[in-house]
Amino acid sequence: MYKSCFKRIIDFTLVSFVLLIIWPFLLIISIWLHFANKGAGIFFFQERPGKNGKIFKVIKFKSMTDERDKYGDLLPNEQRITKVGVFIRRTSIDELPQLFNVLKGDMALIGPRPLRIDYLPLYTKDQRRRHDIRPGITGWAQINGRNTISWTKKFELDVWYVDHVSFLLDLKIVYLTVMKVLKKADINSCEDNIGIEKFNGNN
Repeated sequence: MYKSCFKRIIDFTLVSFVLLIIWPFLLIISIWLHFANKGAGIFFFQERPGKNGKIFKVIKFKSMTDERDKYGDLLPNEQRITKVGVFIRRTSIDELPQLFNVLKGDMALIGPRPLRIDYLPLYTKDQRRRHDIRPGITGWAQINGRNTISWTKKFELDVWYVDHVSFLLDLKIVYLTVMKVLKKADINSCEDNIGIEKFNGNN
């Protein structure tokens, strides 16, 4: 019952309350990014697979400018990322706009992280089960190593979560996520952009 009904109700209620509290903070970050990004925009949108593989656009705060070289090509990431961009990544503030994804029903607070759509053809049958539930802002894999474990292990943890979803487990994940963010543990701004060759057999 929790997995199929109450989890969504709790997510919607909790996120609505949190957004009412933190909207002034989000506004300040948005204004800061507006100037820091030099007209590149405040938000970053990217298509990701959600529940049952349905594609949606994940929302993050944009941490880079769109500066280009004389040939019209984007400059390397390390040259485009701003000081505020580094800050919001290190503190995971860049993930906060995903609360709106949760409000819309694209995501949950807790679940497997939504990865890039070009990874979809590379999943094994068992790994595809990570899409049996809504993806999350944080998840079981994130509090059990995040970028210090292999892709295969991450998917095993994701599928384990799918099979063991419970209210108490979600509370545990929330608590451990907060601890990791405060300690800046296992933080890696490129988690969702690791090369596809890292999948199955090339970990």
